[in-house]
Amino acid sequence: MMEAGSQPATIYLQDYRPPQFLITGTALTIDLHETQARVDARLTIRRNPAAEKTGSELVLHGVQLSLQALAVDDRVLAEDEYAVDGESLTIYRVPDNFQLTSTVTINPRDNTSLEGLYQSRGMYCTQCEAEGFRKITYYLDRPDVMSEFTTTIIADKGRYPVLLANGNAQASGDLPGDRHWVTWHDPFKKPAYLFAMVAGDLECLEDSFTTLSGRKVSLKIFVEAKDLNKCGHAMQSLQRAMRWDEKVYGREYDLDIFMIVAVDDFNMGAMENKGLN
Repeated sequence: MMEAGSQPATIYLQDYRPPQFLITGTALTIDLHETQARVDARLTIRRNPAAEKTGSELVLHGVQLSLQALAVDDRVLAEDEYAVDGESLTIYRVPDNFQLTSTVTINPRDNTSLEGLYQSRGMYCTQCEAEGFRKITYYLDRPDVMSEFTTTIIADKGRYPVLLANGNAQASGDLPGDRHWVTWHDPFKKPAYLFAMVAGDLECLEDSFTTLSGRKVSLKIFVEAKDLNKCGHAMQSLQRAMRWDEKVYGREYDLDIFMIVAVDDFNMGAMENKGLN
């Protein structure tokens, strides 16, 4: 769904150019509050040797973001070193290899586009395909930029006991004020449009799947309490599909956990988000 008054840009294959920079590592901390969310991002960026241009300017996509802090290799940038408009963040001079850290605030509760991170009733969901990630943080939001993601989600423990993102859960803990956090790590590089996270009060049906090599994969289907008794067939279908992938294509699932979230607040389908469908 487009914002009112916006017009989609026409993009032709003949106009494709490789990105000037690549993001090899993405570390996000998403701190959820009722009126806004704070997103701290640390991006490991390097110049793309396949790019045609060699300029020192970096342009990142960003929509409906309020920039709070910006630094290159932990040096805070002065206001005359960058520019922000409604579509992008431009840093005038960057080295060939560096760490970019930024802090933005966003308002998921008022995000009615259902792109990026949005709040529906008592749940946070994301929809980043095709260009929704730019509504979460400043980024090279294009499918040919692949990055390894580590995501920490922080939220009120009573209202949002379930905090999910792509990959495997690495660590979790409690914080003062009845808040908690969970860190997820996806070791396999992916484009930003496949990023996913969910925060809410959900029930879980849990089972497992043993791969051909003998690894045990945890399977979890998260739903609202009213739908928990409807998940049995979905779990059986998931197990059969994973076995079929192995038998037909020889493809073994490579994470420790596979999660499905099926809620009324998410109206998209055919989502291939790694590890969190």
